[in-house]
Amino acid sequence: MTVDQIPAPAGATAPGRGGRAGGDRPRTSMTTRRHRAFYMFASPWIIGFLLLTIVPMAYALWLSLTTYDGISPHWRFIGLANYRELFADSVTWDALGRAGLFAVTSVPLSIVAGLGLAVLVNRPIRARGLFRTLLYLPAVVPPVGAGLAFKSLFDQNSGAANGVLNIFGIDALGWLADPYARYVLLMTVLWAAGNVMIISLAGLQDVPRELHEAARIDGAGAWRTFRSITVPLLSPVLLFQTVTGVIASVQTIMPLLLAAEPTTGGVTAIPQSNYMYMMHVFAEYFALGRYGYASALLWVLFVLILIVTGLIFKFTSGVVFYNVDPEAKK
Repeated sequence: MTVDQIPAPAGATAPGRGGRAGGDRPRTSMTTRRHRAFYMFASPWIIGFLLLTIVPMAYALWLSLTTYDGISPHWRFIGLANYRELFADSVTWDALGRAGLFAVTSVPLSIVAGLGLAVLVNRPIRARGLFRTLLYLPAVVPPVGAGLAFKSLFDQNSGAANGVLNIFGIDALGWLADPYARYVLLMTVLWAAGNVMIISLAGLQDVPRELHEAARIDGAGAWRTFRSITVPLLSPVLLFQTVTGVIASVQTIMPLLLAAEPTTGGVTAIPQSNYMYMMHVFAEYFALGRYGYASALLWVLFVLILIVTGLIFKFTSGVVFYNVDPEAKK
């Protein structure tokens, strides 16, 4: 009789025949408890994501297929009519073009300004912590407060900006009107560059000093070291700032806050150069009451952001260097 032919004891189950060894039960129980704990701790975020993101997005998608105006109970399902009107609307495309131009100009400016400030406050200088705090403070000011402050600062009649110009004998400028309104909007972006600075500063802290020392020994100057060592190692941080900056720039509401006139009756007070995509959405929602059409605008913007983000990742895949392979499987 061979070993395989020895009969199993009574009550025992042979391995590989649907049975489970007694020693596996505690391990399975521990795995179950870990899964249960994970979902218990993650459940607040999951519930919030479903109720505050997925459900509103689904509701907006449904609205985009209707003529609902937010008040009247008389509405009807019109299918893709709002989307067809959207793609044929020149005002929509002009507003989208201005939003894209604003993103192309504001995101690089904010990244360069934030990185420059991070390099400065990363040096061993006195009161370095105080300078970091002062440069970061504008980033924590609420957008409404920042917009009202800039509106007062650049007011044509009583603003401090025109007061400075008057000292030099220059006539007062209409900063909040075309063609200067776009520059005021860019100033608000640069004013809050402390947010980019603090993220870049965290990335600079992670750059090994040994590489800089080796570069200096090889005779590399400060600019060559920064360009060949610091920037490549900061590329994941710069990619993150680019993606989040593009998303934030096309969704900005600052032109509403900088408008020279109140916008309760619409957005006609906003200068043409600052009439961007979200301003058009605001006008359709609150000025014209076209909830269905405005929801279609938001869904098109969502899809465009997904496409642009995917293109950014695709075209930067060869120039972004990670300390750990992001595709590695653990």
